[in-house]
Amino acid sequence: MNYHQYYQTDVINGPGTRATLFVSGCEHQCRGCYNQSTWNPCSGHEFDEQMQQRIIDDLNDKRIKRRGLSLSGGDPLFPANLEAILSLVKQVKEQCPGKDIWLWTGYTLGNLSAAQQEIVDLVNVVVDGKFEQSLADPSLVFRGSSNQEIHYLR
Repeated sequence: MNYHQYYQTDVINGPGTRATLFVSGCEHQCRGCYNQSTWNPCSGHEFDEQMQQRIIDDLNDKRIKRRGLSLSGGDPLFPANLEAILSLVKQVKEQCPGKDIWLWTGYTLGNLSAAQQEIVDLVNVVVDGKFEQSLADPSLVFRGSSNQEIHYLR
């Protein structure tokens, strides 16, 4: 898996102060997407164990009270990302008690593969659905278009 950007301190992509990872790879290619540079799964930087450990360390850093991890992109549930995202999510759950995980995906909860569902079963909140330019609404919180739904899972 590759990633485009990592913000160790972010207050935009989810509630509270968070660590946010923007992964590479998206097959939805939504018209009007603000993150088109993340569509190519080969673009960006390699996501390796060192980067995964950096995220864990940042989430556990007591100097900044981070509420959790946000996963966006691209699409964290893009098939080529599943193995790395599952590993990261499991490690966050095991090593970062009390931290929540938010995940944005163009897939919908009713149409996930078993591997995608395995990840969703471990996260707290999923914002699902493709961005629809005709339904774009800048007043929406944590989503870009009104067809997208926020699912509070746990």
